[in-house]
Amino acid sequence: MTFRTAVVVGKFLPPHAGHHFLIDRALTDAERVTVIVCEKPTDPIPGAVRGGWLLEAHPTATVMVIDDRYDATDSRVWAVNTVRWLGGPPDAVFTSEGYGDAYAGFMGSVHVKVDQARAAVPCSGTAIRDDPDTNWEYLRPPARGWFAKRVCVLGAESTGTTTLAEALAAELKTVWVPEYGREYCEIKLTRGETEWGSDEFVHIAEEQTRREDAAARQANRVLVCDTNAFATALWHRRYLGTDEPRVRAIVAAGRCDLYLLTGDEIPFVQDGLRDGEAIRHVMHGWFAEELAQQPVPWKLLRGPHEERLRDALAAVESLTAAPA
Repeated sequence: MTFRTAVVVGKFLPPHAGHHFLIDRALTDAERVTVIVCEKPTDPIPGAVRGGWLLEAHPTATVMVIDDRYDATDSRVWAVNTVRWLGGPPDAVFTSEGYGDAYAGFMGSVHVKVDQARAAVPCSGTAIRDDPDTNWEYLRPPARGWFAKRVCVLGAESTGTTTLAEALAAELKTVWVPEYGREYCEIKLTRGETEWGSDEFVHIAEEQTRREDAAARQANRVLVCDTNAFATALWHRRYLGTDEPRVRAIVAAGRCDLYLLTGDEIPFVQDGLRDGEAIRHVMHGWFAEELAQQPVPWKLLRGPHEERLRDALAAVESLTAAPA
């Protein structure tokens, strides 16, 4: 190792391939590396989230999140505070920025410049925030999970949600999340259980959301979901006749960028598990009413499967269109 201690400082908004290249270089050349994540209250991604992503990518580094209240052009102030945060000056400062010479100099540290011309990794946090789709290759799975658009296909029983979700994901060359509630229901019926309780719907909403978050990391710009916690809230109403605040809280904390509501004009198909033919049209109305009262864009899809898929793809294309 060339250095005993080193520091890498930045916003990492978001962490991208250039940042990882810089940190990996520091980890190669120094025994102990501290990565300082600068956070402002207005940042679109919380500092703790960015810090967690960096620690996941570089588990041998020490990651520190600081409240960035300082003048970005005052290298002396940054140097003084860095020494305070670290408990002493680092042997080396690794940057890809022009400020590195002055910043390191005020601490008596060596400045190691890494790919300042952005030749090895031609990307920037600004470019990624402006157009993550175009710069997708520079993101690792945690950041991809953050930027992936989430499209949820939902609807009443036997309205083609699963068929459409799977086909839509195939067309988009991405992953999709099956409906956990159906999986849970199948297990429940094999046990001969027919009564439902609120705790079960809370569990279904939590597990559906957990699976979405995990799958988003593997998504190709768009994640397709076959229902989500929003739908679980209406299934609670369907079976128990009331709303469940705990499920609604999961809905409020969740993420969705586009809802696709499958129409109820197609014939009901019994698959041995469904029991809601008599209430299907009523439930479709619930979905339409609830979607109309929430802020996420949504589209009603009717007609044969091919027409629904075509309209769904058009809606997703509009959602993911690059900014002008």
